[in-house]
Amino acid sequence: MAASDRLSALLVRRLSKELDRFIPNRSAMDFDFAHYMLTEGRKGKENKKGVVSSLSKEAYLKLLAETFNMNRTRIVAFKNKPLTPVELIPHQFYSSVHQLKSSKPPRHIPQQTSEKTLDAPDIIDDYCLNLMDWGSSNVLALALENTVYLWDASNGSASELVTVDDEVGPVTSVSWAADGQHIAIGLNDSSVQLWDSTEIRLLRTLKGGHQSRVGSLDWKNHILTTGGMDGKIINNDVTVRSHIVATFAGHQQEVCGLKWSASGQQLASGGNDNLLYIWDMSMASMHSRSQWLHKLEDHSAAIRALAWCPFQHNLLASGGGGSDCCIMFWDTHTGACLDSVDTGSQVCALLWNKNERELLSSHGSMQNQLTLWKYPSLVRISELTGHTSRVLFMDQSPDGHTVATAAGDETLRFWNAFGAPEVKKDAPKAEQPGPFPHIRQIR
Repeated sequence: MAASDRLSALLVRRLSKELDRFIPNRSAMDFDFAHYMLTEGRKGKENKKGVVSSLSKEAYLKLLAETFNMNRTRIVAFKNKPLTPVELIPHQFYSSVHQLKSSKPPRHIPQQTSEKTLDAPDIIDDYCLNLMDWGSSNVLALALENTVYLWDASNGSASELVTVDDEVGPVTSVSWAADGQHIAIGLNDSSVQLWDSTEIRLLRTLKGGHQSRVGSLDWKNHILTTGGMDGKIINNDVTVRSHIVATFAGHQQEVCGLKWSASGQQLASGGNDNLLYIWDMSMASMHSRSQWLHKLEDHSAAIRALAWCPFQHNLLASGGGGSDCCIMFWDTHTGACLDSVDTGSQVCALLWNKNERELLSSHGSMQNQLTLWKYPSLVRISELTGHTSRVLFMDQSPDGHTVATAAGDETLRFWNAFGAPEVKKDAPKAEQPGPFPHIRQIR
């Protein structure tokens, strides 16, 4: 035999001695029962399938089964019970930690009736007008025909800001500036007035931009954007004499809704031509009509309800009129429709909850209700009823707690639609900038 073969044989014998299977604790096993189940037990089962055994044999088998406890199913069974496991973390401590994690109170479902109702006589029931706005100073502005009223939510007092002449009225839109002090008022004669609500003083009147009534307004810093029945959208710089700094051409009919995104980079506009446009500030032009970023044609009715999402960038919700009844959700970066829901009735206004992933819509047609939706599942959480006419105008308080609605039934209602906001610790107060921090003054 060669040396290599002898070496291989020696290694095999050595490994066979060192490596062996594991033998468990034999004292904990019942080998008698195991032997019986492997031999006589199997024969007993086979005999039961065949000829019936004699009575003496049956008695013997019964006695044998009782002796060896043959109702067991496992052949090799341990007699010793396993040790009780030791709890590394006490159960009481784990339960307390689990309770801490789930200590957030459940979502408050709003009551289905309004908390307060005020009269709003002579309010104009027109789908393309925007007659109510709640400012950052907690003052709500409401236009009733030729008069603009201010309601201070902090003390419940109401006052008259201005009553315009019949030659220029009625009032067709109102919008607070970000400072909560200055307010823009759109008029039926195509002009726009700027007022200081603290001093009750007319600052200036913007003319020459539109050829018909101005039904939509929205602010971006010192830029006031106006939309008219002529289909034009105009950016007005209120700090300079020549106030028109950019125009947006796209709508062929009246502009019903205007909303700037929180970043101020994109503007959404809805019109009576069933079109939704997304405009980008980088494409705005002073000397020529600006080109739209997206032209969205999915709605089949007029669009006045627009709301930018506060917790997701570039997410816009839009609502269609009576022959559409849909709320659509858009990625304004790509122009894609992310989702939609058929509400079954005319969509008049939309509001996002500032504290939860929820959307509130106001409607016309059958119930004239407010519907609270969970986003993104679009499950109906609750419906609030009380108005007897379509709920055209809706806004929320600065803290996001209270929602105000106004309708053609000539009532102004207040709802606890979103629940009380979370109490936050007071942060150190910084110096407050002026009403328009990036500009000199309104001329």
